[in-house]
Amino acid sequence: MNSGQLCRSLSSHQGESSVSDIPQAPADGRSSHWQLQRIVSQLRGAREDWRARNRRVSGEHGGRELPSRAAMGEILEALSGALFPMRLGPVDLREESEDFYVGHTLDVALNALLAQARLELRYVAHQQGADLKGIDAHALELIQGFATALPAIRLLLDTDVLAAYHGDPAARSVDEVLLCYPGILAVIHHRLAHHLYRAGLPLLARISSEIAHSATGIDIHPGAQIGPSFFIDHGTGVVIGETAIIGERVRIYQAVTLGAKRFPADEDGQLQKGHPRHPIVENDVVIYAGATILGRITIGQGSTIGGNVWLTRSVPAGCNLTQANLLQQDDYSKK
Repeated sequence: MNSGQLCRSLSSHQGESSVSDIPQAPADGRSSHWQLQRIVSQLRGAREDWRARNRRVSGEHGGRELPSRAAMGEILEALSGALFPMRLGPVDLREESEDFYVGHTLDVALNALLAQARLELRYVAHQQGADLKGIDAHALELIQGFATALPAIRLLLDTDVLAAYHGDPAARSVDEVLLCYPGILAVIHHRLAHHLYRAGLPLLARISSEIAHSATGIDIHPGAQIGPSFFIDHGTGVVIGETAIIGERVRIYQAVTLGAKRFPADEDGQLQKGHPRHPIVENDVVIYAGATILGRITIGQGSTIGGNVWLTRSVPAGCNLTQANLLQQDDYSKK
């Protein structure tokens, strides 16, 4: 998709509802093959039953009230191009047009993101029975803050790209890293999603992270706090939970899980939300493939966690932990 097509596509998502793709008349005679009237009626019944059981009122706003995953995908593609125009922008872009492309692309993408932010805030207000007054102004304030943060996000991503280049002997250039590495795509999405999450737009943030998850097999919750110079090598099967905290210059490999050990429930049996339950990984840690690290434990600075280790206890700084020394002793060995 070139920049003109992308901008036109983004523009089409700025309205909060559109009927351009919605048929205004029943299907033709071929629909008789599928018993559509009965199926449509049954689907309507399923929707009405769901809404009744979950206290949702149908049709109050006359249109879709949730953000669009398709729109967010296009917004993220545009933002990635604006952050790295000569690598992730259009193929016909020239350096003399770089600033114009970045400015125009950001204008369209941020306006589209503003429309999605309004949808999320209105949806939340509707679910909570809150007043809609001031929501548009609040959405604008949030996206203005997001826009202001983009230069800092770019500088942070530069450290991630360099970490990947220096951390992988197979990498021939930083351009190869940026264009090809799934870990970099996941981290680009995470850096953008994390800002949306902290700004109070968790649904847009989660959509953003799940788009990267679908594309790369890397699942980073947008709430995870990740320091600079972060490198995920290979990446497939990596899981990083919502309350994980990762320091600087951390490197992890495929199939690593930074997860929760248990999920506390309240007196009604409902899972409690928001409690710190994922690991803290300090600076300069390396975690090799298949390691599973669970619970609110700390991996001390400069430690190395070997492949396929199952870990539920904190590790002091400077440890070299493998399956073998876990089986042989209770105390963790220093390097």
